[in-house]
Amino acid sequence: MNYYLLLGIIILDQVIKHIVTVNMKAGETIPIIKNAFHITYILNPGAAFGILENERLFFIIAGAIVLAAGFYIIPKLNKQALFVRYGAIFLLAGAIGNLIDRIQNGLVVDFLDFRIWPVFNIADIAIVCGTFFILYAVMRSREDGVHE
Repeated sequence: MNYYLLLGIIILDQVIKHIVTVNMKAGETIPIIKNAFHITYILNPGAAFGILENERLFFIIAGAIVLAAGFYIIPKLNKQALFVRYGAIFLLAGAIGNLIDRIQNGLVVDFLDFRIWPVFNIADIAIVCGTFFILYAVMRSREDGVHE
């Protein structure tokens, strides 16, 4: 497993969240591209789209389970397709990034605001990319299997 990539994603996520929390007030927004992209400091008590708002204990337990499963499964993925391996790394890194926030203060720091989508963070991007990589690998393997 590429632990450097895993650690790099987590550090990037946490450093940017720290910069946002130190330099902005919750709810504050800074337009980068007016009406298209802003840095908006949000404290998210739920999951994507505010699902399961204020269920801190649930998210910490779920995150711990993902963390344990990830560290158990990822080393076993060395023989899997590249997209599966990297997908798992990205998913785990994103889960850890948001788990750190939940453990620290019960809320996830979000800041990327494209004005047409809920505000999100680097960890969320990692989770989405990881999911995409794994789905791509699964669809590709099915296509390869059909042609055999």
